[in-house]
Amino acid sequence: MSEEKKQSMLTLLEKLVNIDSGSYDKEGVDWVGDVLREEYKTLGFEIDVRENPTNGNNLVIRHKDATSPEILLVAHMDTVFPKGTAANRPFHIEGERAYGPGVIDMKSSLVSLLFAVQSLQEKNDAAYKNIEIILNSDEEIGSPTSKELIQERSKDKTYALVMEPARANGAIVSSRRGGGGYTLTVTGKAAHSGVAPEEGVSAIEELAHKIIELEKLNDHEKGISINVGIIKGGAATNMIPDQAVAEIDVRITYPEQGGPIEEQIESICSTSTVPGTTLSLSGGINRPPLHLNEQSKELLLTVQEIGKKMGLNLDHVHTGGGSDASFPSALGVATIDGLGPVGGELHNEKEYLEIPTLTERCSLLEKIISNLS
Repeated sequence: MSEEKKQSMLTLLEKLVNIDSGSYDKEGVDWVGDVLREEYKTLGFEIDVRENPTNGNNLVIRHKDATSPEILLVAHMDTVFPKGTAANRPFHIEGERAYGPGVIDMKSSLVSLLFAVQSLQEKNDAAYKNIEIILNSDEEIGSPTSKELIQERSKDKTYALVMEPARANGAIVSSRRGGGGYTLTVTGKAAHSGVAPEEGVSAIEELAHKIIELEKLNDHEKGISINVGIIKGGAATNMIPDQAVAEIDVRITYPEQGGPIEEQIESICSTSTVPGTTLSLSGGINRPPLHLNEQSKELLLTVQEIGKKMGLNLDHVHTGGGSDASFPSALGVATIDGLGPVGGELHNEKEYLEIPTLTERCSLLEKIISNLS
């Protein structure tokens, strides 16, 4: 890829990184979407905007001449960073690395995907008519508004290519744990702990019982993880607390683990141990595991073979984090993740992109799309 093309990619990347687009920043996510919409329009693509009142809008993109595209590409526009982050530490380059909020997760992937499509057109490769693209707005918070959209658009696809970044060592992602989250709210009765403690009912005491029971569900040998990561409760040390809340993270490795774990969590949280307390549980497992099934194994081998011809040794890894790749995979679509550029330190102030891989993984993606078509 030419130096001129590389500079064009970096220019667009800088523009996107310097737009705050946290998952709850609708204005920022939609701004990113508007920039990309205009880019795809110039390539002859039509954009179906799925409006959201609070979260950013989701975009479904396909060429005006596409009929029954077989390949679904998924990339998210949101980041984990709060408004103001881009102004405090904007996009910048140091040596062969680029830095900035969301630079690798996953604004560089958004750029890589766009330029791969552009390259196919420049080469008169009709494979660009064989793709449908979803740019979603809320992957970092579990895809509450885009999950059904991804599932809907996956049903008639043969392949799903998901643009999460490659691992720091260059590996792509072939499997992921599934998971979700719950919020457990306990209500008791407030009272002064010195004047009338017998009149109070401690929500925190009840929550403590539930935390112990929930933590017992951990089975790391089988790949089941339950973590009560946040607890809140009480107003003062001399008050019996009438409210307590726990945020619970759940991870599973195999699809069949989901139902039994949900049943056990619901059972634990259905009855109180401390008389006088009431419990309210919300949430659930919202992402199935990305499982390396036979269809995906075949796709993986194809991707690795294409990489080999480019001089890339594409290892593949399992990771505990979730992504939108789980949704098409659960429907039987051959799915590979981690097809974005290489970088690291995701979700913190040191997040970086290895600049040479911006063009490298763009070329890889272009060749994958062409080969599968």
